[in-house]
Amino acid sequence: MAADLQADTTPAMTPEQLAEIEREFDPETAFRPTGKNLGFLIAAILVSMSVYHFYASGFGLIRELVHRGIHLSFVLGLVFLLFGLRKSGNEVAPKAWYRFDGVPLIDVALAILAVAAAMYLPLLPPEALAQRVGNPSPSDIFMGSCLLILTLEATRRSIGPTLPIIGLLFIGFAYFGPWMPGALKHGGSSWLGIINHLYMTNQGIYGIAIGVMAKYVFLFILFGVLATRIGLGQLFIDIALVIAGRYSGGPAKVAIFSSAFMGTISGSSIANTVTTGALTIPAMKKVGYPAHFAAAVEATSSTGGQITPPILGAAAFIMVEYLEIPLRDVLTAALFPALLHYFGIFIMVHLEAKKLGLRGLRAEELPKLGVVLRDHWLSLIPLIILVYFILSGRTPDFAAVYGIIACVVVGFLNPTHRLTIRDLWTSLAVGAKNTLAVGAAAATVGVVVGVVTLTGVGFRLGYVVVQTATDIGTFFSTLPVLGYFTVGQWTLFTSLVLIAISCIIMGAGIPTTATYIILVAVAAPALAQLQVEPLVAHFFVFYYGVLADITPPVALAAYAAAGIAGSNPFKTGNTAFRLGIAKALVPFVFVYSPALLLVADGFTWWLFTVTLLGAMLGIASLGVSFSGYLFAPLKKWERWWVALVSFLFIAPGLATMAAGLILMLPIVILQLRWAKAK
Repeated sequence: MAADLQADTTPAMTPEQLAEIEREFDPETAFRPTGKNLGFLIAAILVSMSVYHFYASGFGLIRELVHRGIHLSFVLGLVFLLFGLRKSGNEVAPKAWYRFDGVPLIDVALAILAVAAAMYLPLLPPEALAQRVGNPSPSDIFMGSCLLILTLEATRRSIGPTLPIIGLLFIGFAYFGPWMPGALKHGGSSWLGIINHLYMTNQGIYGIAIGVMAKYVFLFILFGVLATRIGLGQLFIDIALVIAGRYSGGPAKVAIFSSAFMGTISGSSIANTVTTGALTIPAMKKVGYPAHFAAAVEATSSTGGQITPPILGAAAFIMVEYLEIPLRDVLTAALFPALLHYFGIFIMVHLEAKKLGLRGLRAEELPKLGVVLRDHWLSLIPLIILVYFILSGRTPDFAAVYGIIACVVVGFLNPTHRLTIRDLWTSLAVGAKNTLAVGAAAATVGVVVGVVTLTGVGFRLGYVVVQTATDIGTFFSTLPVLGYFTVGQWTLFTSLVLIAISCIIMGAGIPTTATYIILVAVAAPALAQLQVEPLVAHFFVFYYGVLADITPPVALAAYAAAGIAGSNPFKTGNTAFRLGIAKALVPFVFVYSPALLLVADGFTWWLFTVTLLGAMLGIASLGVSFSGYLFAPLKKWERWWVALVSFLFIAPGLATMAAGLILMLPIVILQLRWAKAK
C-alpha cells in the first residue's frame, strides 16, 4: 500500500522540543528564563493575578476603572520582567552586575514605572478625576505619556513590532491631521489633547479592549488551562481517534475532530497546533500523507479554535460589548460557520486520502471508547457547566467563574488526572502568563481605537472604501456580461473584497483580536453605509482576521506545524490556505444570506436550510477542484469547470443551486465512467 511505502520513521518529539517550537513561532510564549529567586517571585505575582481576577469577577465589587488599572499594571509589569528587549534576550543570560537573576535592572525599573503609571489614574478620587478630564495637570500628562510609551514597548516585546508601529502611525495621524491628504484631513490634536483622550478617558488605553480582557478573557484563558490540565484535552483527542481514526486517511480526520474539540476550550491557533499536532502530524505521515500536507491539515484545523464556540478567542467578548447582545447570541451565530470550516477541511482531506490510497488506523492503534469514557468522563463536567450557564443567559464571567470552580473540584476528585496543590499553583501561573501578550496588545488597540474616536477616522476611511468600491463597481457595470449586475451589487462585493484583503494584511503577525478591533473601526462604518447588519459586519471582519494565521507570508500556525512535521514552511502555508478556503468563502455567504448566523435579522428556517445546503455544496465542489479528485483524477479543464460552478452553489438561492447541479452533472457522469474504467 502507498501508506506502507511512505511510512514515516521520524521519532516523536519531546515536550521540550514542542515547547521550543511554540516559543519560536508564537512570540506570545517566548518568555525569558529567570533565576530561581526571581522566578518564584514572578510565579507568586502570576498566581496573585489569577486569584485577583477570580475574586474580582466572582465575588468582588471593584470600580471599573480600578479593575482595569489593576489588570493593566499586572500585565505591563510582568511583560517587562518576562520578555527581553530583543528576542535574543529571551535566552539564558550570563551573570552581570546590571542583572537581577537574569533580568536587567533597567527592565525591573520599567516594570515598576509601568505599574505606577497604570495605577496612577485609577487611584485618583473619582471627583478629582472628573475635574481633570479635559484639563489634565502636568503630572497627569507625564504619567499618561509614560504609560503610552511603555504600553507600545510592552506590546513590541510580547507580540512583535507590527501593532506598535500601527499605534504610532495612528498617533501621528491624530497629531498631523491638518497635513493629511483628501478625506483624511482633520483639525489635528495637540499632545495634551492626545494624552487627555487616550489616558484620562475610557476611550483609549482604559477602554473596551482592556476592559474585556480584564473582565472576561482572563477567566476563559484560565479555564482552558485548568480544563486541559484535568484531562479534557486528552479526552477530546481520544474521542476524535475513536470517531475518525479507522477510516481512509484516518489520522488527518482525527486532526480535524480533535482540533475542533480543543477549539471549545482554547482560542489560540498555535497552542492548538502544537498540542494536537504532536500526535496527529506523525500519525498522518505514518499512513502516507506528505509532510507539508500533514502540517497544513493540523494548522488549518487548529485555526478553527478561534471561531469555535464557546471560547472564540477574545473576539466573542468584544462583540458582546460592542453590539450589546448576550454572549449566547454570539456563540449561536458562530456555530454553523465554524462547522462549515471543518466540513471544508474534511472534504479535502478525504479526497486526498482517496487519491493517495491511504489507509486508516488499525484497531490496535485506536483507544477503546469504554476505556476513554471511564478514565476521562469527569473532565467533561466543567465544560458542561460553563456551556449551561452561558445558554441559560448568565453573564460570561459568571459562567467562567463556576467553570473554574468545577475544574478545581473535578481535578481534586479525578483519580486519572488528579490535581495537586502544586499543579493548581502551576496552572494559575500558566493561565496568567498566557494572558500577558494579549493584554498588552489590547492596551495598544485601545490607543488605536482612541485615535479613531478622537479624529473620526473610522468614518473617513469607511467613506474612502465605499467610494473606491463604487468607482470600481461603476466600471464593472459597463462591461459585457458583468453589466448584468447593478452598481450597488458591485459596490458591496468590491467593498467586501477590499475589507477582506485589509484584514488578511493587518492580521500578518498581529493577534486576531487586535486585528478584529482595529478593522471593525473601519469596516463597520463602511458596511453600515451598505446596509450590512452590524452582527454580520463584525463576523465578516473577525473571520478574515483569523485567516491570517494560515495565510503566507506570515502564517504562524502553519509554520509551527511545519516545525513539527519537518516540512517546508512556505509550502505548508500555501497548502493550509488552500485547505482553509472554506473560511475565506463563508463570510461572503453570511453577508449575502445572514440567515446562516441564526440570530441575524430576517432569519427563517427555510432561508437557513437553503443557505446551508448551498454553502456545503459549494465548499465541497471547491474541495473537489483544489484536490483534483472526485471518483478519479480530474483533468485541468474539469477542475476549472467545478471551481466556477461552485460559486453558483455559494450564491444563496434555489435557482442558482439548481443551475449548479445541472452544470455539475456532466462532470459527475464523466468521473463515474473514468472510475469504472480504472
